[in-house]
Amino acid sequence: MSARSPFRPWLLPSLLFGVGLGVLISVGLIHAVPKLRPVAIADRAVAPRSDLDADERSTIALFHKASRSVVFITTTTRQMDFWTRNVFEVPQGSGSGFVWDDVGHIVTNYHVVQGAASAKVTLGEAEYDADAVGVAPDQDLAVLRIRATRANLAPIAIGTSADLQVGQKVFAIGNPFGLDHTLTTGIVSALGRTIQSVTNRPIDGAIQTDAAINPGNSGGPLLDSAGRLIGVNTAIYSPSGASAGIGFAMPVDSVSRIVPELIAHGKVARPRMGVVLDDPLSSFVTKRLGVEGVLLRTVAEDSPAAAAGLKGTQTSRDGSIIPGDIVQEVEGKAVRTRDELLGRVGSYRPGDTITLTVWRDKSARKVRITLGAAE
Repeated sequence: MSARSPFRPWLLPSLLFGVGLGVLISVGLIHAVPKLRPVAIADRAVAPRSDLDADERSTIALFHKASRSVVFITTTTRQMDFWTRNVFEVPQGSGSGFVWDDVGHIVTNYHVVQGAASAKVTLGEAEYDADAVGVAPDQDLAVLRIRATRANLAPIAIGTSADLQVGQKVFAIGNPFGLDHTLTTGIVSALGRTIQSVTNRPIDGAIQTDAAINPGNSGGPLLDSAGRLIGVNTAIYSPSGASAGIGFAMPVDSVSRIVPELIAHGKVARPRMGVVLDDPLSSFVTKRLGVEGVLLRTVAEDSPAAAAGLKGTQTSRDGSIIPGDIVQEVEGKAVRTRDELLGRVGSYRPGDTITLTVWRDKSARKVRITLGAAE
């Protein structure tokens, strides 16, 4: 007996269906489908439109001009092969930045290049190796330098953040998720926000905006309607990690103060009060006293704090603690931890005179202190 074809069970019902269908059509129970003649379809005419709105033309012109100053930054880190012990570089991350001057200095966020073994900067169609010039971790800023000709460098226009108003238009240009030269628009949503740097120090005066800012936008410019730099896009608030309409930019007035120091010295000159702080002891004492602030553990002799009359904590002969001054505010802004106090003071320069609100002997008082320079 010959082997049964494996295709027959599928083919047979098809043949029977075809025969049956022909019979039904022949007796008129089912009408045959007539052939359709192809119909020529005319192309749709393009509807005319009027000129672009003045607002649209302004935005387009702003992007064309400002985008020449925006760069794409990629970084690598070093890893060691466990078996061969060879060290090699692997991609670490990416971010944005902008051209600061015509000698090739590039400004970005510190966290974009933090821990990187190398960085490359893409400007226009060209890619450059970048050298580290200086970093300010507490302010989340960094300066790189590329060896590009002046003809290829378009320094960004610098604005001011002191006169910003809630509601005015802003524009962000960056490389979210690696998509280079992306423009988003929005408004100034709020001013004077405080965000945390990568060192957990507060950054005061941040600009809040609803312009879409996503991973990869970090270090890119926030612009006003004149195309001037008003901030450096630094952080977002988002439970999902993507834009939720709440982004933050470091104000340009702070950037304009810090960047020249990084270019000249590679770091920011840190102000000094001449005090020692101790968070555990501070928390213990302030809770016992029912006040908020940062306890001064010790005050160094011949220091700015000593010259201002500030007092440190002492221990009596019987071992009990005699609390020193408790700093509650720096220039009217509350401080509750060591990092907050150092961050607030760190936003000033050596030689600046600032006002502290200090709790002593069951009452608060104002103390003026002229900051020194840390070595």
